[in-house]
Parts: sequence; C-alpha cells; structure tokens
Amino acid sequence: MSARPAGTTGPLPLLYDVHGGGMVMGNAPSVLPQLLREWALPLGLAVISVEYGLAPRAQYPEPVEDCDAGLVWAAGHAAELGIDADRTVIGGKRAGGGLAAALALLTRDRGGPAPIGQLLLCPMLDDRNTTFSSHQMAGIDIWDRTSNTTAWPALLGDRPGAADLPPYAAPARATDLSGLPPAYIDVGSSETFRDEDVAYADAIWRAGGQAELHV
Repeated sequence: MSARPAGTTGPLPLLYDVHGGGMVMGNAPSVLPQLLREWALPLGLAVISVEYGLAPRAQYPEPVEDCDAGLVWAAGHAAELGIDADRTVIGGKRAGGGLAAALALLTRDRGGPAPIGQLLLCPMLDDRNTTFSSHQMAGIDIWDRTSNTTAWPALLGDRPGAADLPPYAAPARATDLSGLPPAYIDVGSSETFRDEDVAYADAIWRAGGQAELHV
C-alpha cells in the first residue's frame, strides 16, 4: 500500500515500511494510518507499506523476497509513484525491523536499490534465542521466549540454530555488516530483543558502519 500527504507535488522521499507481527501476523493497512500521521505528514514523506507472506504458510526466503520485490518495484516505478528512489529509507518494527535489516543485506549483496538509511525499531534479528535479555524477560515481556521460540520455527522450519543459516533469514547471523546504509536502532531496556539489537549496532560499528542506538 502506498500513500503521500495530500497536496504535495514533486518527487518525495520514501519510507519503505515493513509491518510487524512476529513473522506470523499483521498486515500493511494496520500500520499505515500511524505511519501517515507520525511520519509522512510532519516530514513530507511518501510511504509504502509492503505486504509479505506470513509464516508458517510462507517460510524463509519468501517473506524477505517479497520485501525485496516490492522495493525493486517501487524503484522501477518511482516516476509514476511520485517518489525519489535515491532518498529511500527502509524500516519496520519488531519482525518488520528484522525483515528491513535482512533487506538491507540482501539488496547490498544483489546490487539492488540502495536505501540511504535503515529505521529498525526493536528489530527481531536472532533465531537462536540465547541472549541474556531473552532469558531475563521470559514470561514478562509481551513478546517473550515462548513467543520467540514459536515464531522462528514457523519461519524457518527445523533450521533455527543451524550453523549455516543465511543472514537474510536472521540478520544477527551476518558476519559482514560493511557497506550498509546508516542504521537507527531503537529498543526497550526491558524487552526480549534488547541484547540482540545492541549487539547488532555494535557489529555495524565494528564493521566501520554508522549506527545510532537508543535503549
């Protein structure tokens, strides 16, 4: 789904958003009103909220490939959409943030459309579920260990924890985080994804990239 503030003219910067829902639920229309109210209107942005196949019906790599196909389509139809493809930020919350991070890796490696930034809000990045925060928040957080250990197998089948899992499936597995667009990473101090998100920002810095981390 795409939208832009009424009355705007000329090509606008684009927020390419991936909805959340733990890989197993959610849809683009559910997040679009908030995106328009809080981002598009005050900042003068066009917004595309992409639909992707939900697990377990759609397993890796289908969801991230759907996101990539949407980004390629948007870049190829920039003129008719009234967007500036050279000023695209990709982003999302929770599962959407994880898919946005995976998309940044995928489009880098394929030489696809190059976003100028990543907006990763409490992104779901690590299939292994072994961090301290994932244990600390067990039974407390809205999305706790039980939810996490249900969602990752829904997406990956029997591959969660596999040594050869690609980073496009779980971005925390990436060993090369160089050449990525600058990332804004935001996560709560009392949530399951805290430690994996902090580690991801640290890995970007170690690779010489730019990340702004808020906990």
